[in-house]
Amino acid sequence: MITVFGSINMDLIATTQRLPKPGETVAGNGFSTAAGGKGANQALAARRAGCSVHMAGAVGHDGFADDALALLKAAGTELDAVKRADEPTGTAIILVGGDGENMIAVVPGANGTVTAADADKAVGGMSRGDTLMLQLEVPAAAVEQALSAARAKGVTTILNLAPLIDDAARLGRLADIVIANETEFERLAGQENMTAEEREAALKRLNSETGQTLIVTLGGDGVVAIRDGVISRAKGLKIEPVDTVGAGDTFCGYFAASLDEGLAFEPALRRAAVAGSLACLKQGAQPSIPLRDEVANKL
Repeated sequence: MITVFGSINMDLIATTQRLPKPGETVAGNGFSTAAGGKGANQALAARRAGCSVHMAGAVGHDGFADDALALLKAAGTELDAVKRADEPTGTAIILVGGDGENMIAVVPGANGTVTAADADKAVGGMSRGDTLMLQLEVPAAAVEQALSAARAKGVTTILNLAPLIDDAARLGRLADIVIANETEFERLAGQENMTAEEREAALKRLNSETGQTLIVTLGGDGVVAIRDGVISRAKGLKIEPVDTVGAGDTFCGYFAASLDEGLAFEPALRRAAVAGSLACLKQGAQPSIPLRDEVANKL
């Protein structure tokens, strides 16, 4: 069983021919809304991968709240640990350029009300061998408490080091498995502008120091990881991306689900990488997350 402790948002998405430069206004050619938030995205990905999933977090009492939970509810995600806060439901304002790249501003709203007590509640019903997945769009103190409580219960923890907050490197040391993109991993390793060789050396060093499983997503170049001193790599699919929003969250959710199902580490990386690729073929974070059979057909 997987519990996801994290953010729940509504995404407000505008598409443009190209992303604007600082201070520039460009014409948009489309607008849509979609449920999002890194926590909710990862929960839905794990659920669509076929696992039993509990979502823990917060939404407001506003008009976005039910819409933000709609796809999770439809997929059969357990939502009892999602509280209603006085703050508005979190929002993400997303610009997507013609090449599929994006710019995102996140307004925490209700996500900012998540507390250490909420973390204790989320972890309280878990058992040894369960999986807790976290990100950094809820307060760091709540994430830290969830990691500590999970470790005390023998729960496996997966922390996605996104977004890149000041406490990311410190919190990253507390998880069993860390998933980061290239920039986030450089913060964890304390080294900027790494070459591929330097990244691999840093993976080996950190794994030796902490014993953690470390996974670095590389966009179109796939993923590189280390577990028990062994470097692994996996590729996604060769695609022309429509929208990369949610691809990393899809990777995280499918990876967690794959381990929860008992899949070996390298096949789990490959399955997650393929799922992340498929998520780039549609617009919107949650609408783009592929179903289990769609991923299986591409393996």
